[in-house]
Amino acid sequence: MSEPFPQVGDLVAVERLDVQALFTALQQRGFRVLGPTVRDGAVVYDELTSPTDLPIGWTDEQEGGVYRLTRRADEGMFCYASGPHSWKQFLHPAVLRLWRARRENGSTQFEAMEEPPRQAFIGVRSCDLHAIAIQDRIFTGGPYVDPFYRSRRERAFIVAVVCTQPGGTCFCVSMETGPRPTFGFDLALTEVLEPGRHYFVARVGTEQGAAVLGDVPHRPARQEEVEADERVVAAAAERMGRTMETAGIKELLYANLEHPRWDQVAQRCLTCGNCTMVCPTCFCFNVEEITDLTGTVVERVRRMDVCFTTEFTYTAGRSLRESARARYRQWLTHKVGTWIDQFGSSGCVGCGRCITWCPVGIDITEEVAAIRATSGEKEGRL
Repeated sequence: MSEPFPQVGDLVAVERLDVQALFTALQQRGFRVLGPTVRDGAVVYDELTSPTDLPIGWTDEQEGGVYRLTRRADEGMFCYASGPHSWKQFLHPAVLRLWRARRENGSTQFEAMEEPPRQAFIGVRSCDLHAIAIQDRIFTGGPYVDPFYRSRRERAFIVAVVCTQPGGTCFCVSMETGPRPTFGFDLALTEVLEPGRHYFVARVGTEQGAAVLGDVPHRPARQEEVEADERVVAAAAERMGRTMETAGIKELLYANLEHPRWDQVAQRCLTCGNCTMVCPTCFCFNVEEITDLTGTVVERVRRMDVCFTTEFTYTAGRSLRESARARYRQWLTHKVGTWIDQFGSSGCVGCGRCITWCPVGIDITEEVAAIRATSGEKEGRL
């Protein structure tokens, strides 16, 4: 029998076949359902119409510069690690038109911008919940609030999932960001695959989540189901592909700005910016004003920018960081060092995307470990 009015904090069991009811409940409330699906040889985030769009029976293999999809022996729906996409693309789009104006009959008319859609994110991992929280602080937590980000964020419904299949490049345990979601969700699901049964243990995070769950068949979780949930989380925590020692990391990097390791990594770095483009917390952007050929239409567009380009620091006729060494050092020291001074936490959530999607397999955990092991070797150059 379904419980019609679940409460915040409740722990309930939902059968695999009833995930369709979750989709229906969200769609009937006007949400555009977004989540993982298989496309172009990867698990990416896109609009979903039903649970059949999920990557059912797929998992992935990840290492430095390596990503491969492989088939599983079961029908797991969320049994993969983080892919090339993050939820940033829906909250802080890479390209966003801020406004458009048109001049007609001697007057200028500004076009009203459409309200962003209500979006339901299904399959958000704990590392990405932490990434969203970081961007919340950046865009809404200070004296200058980004209205474009805030409007999208306020309209988002989040269904988190426990990461049951960490990748070879994951290190969320080191960053204390996973694998269990502990905040920032409306509903959180733990997928449990047992012989003869496939179900989810669901946690209710908000009143909105409780209202949605009220339309989904469920019942209070039994003790054996709670224990199964705990086993899944413990097993995932033990299967991290990477680790990173974070104690004193900011001071370590500040003390080693001239370390020879920066030269060594620069010999491999292509300065392509892949690490920043797949990172769920990188947020830099540029603003352009564009006119049409007639000069009657102008629009202001915000575009994602990355600190690996020479144009990023172009000032007074030259780039301030011309070498690959300087640019990689800036990215890494900012991500896990100066970010702490600016925003109160590390900018790294341990998702491992920057390692997997680096064409030459540069590994942020390896670079930090190398500097830590040889701290004090400071000969180098800018």
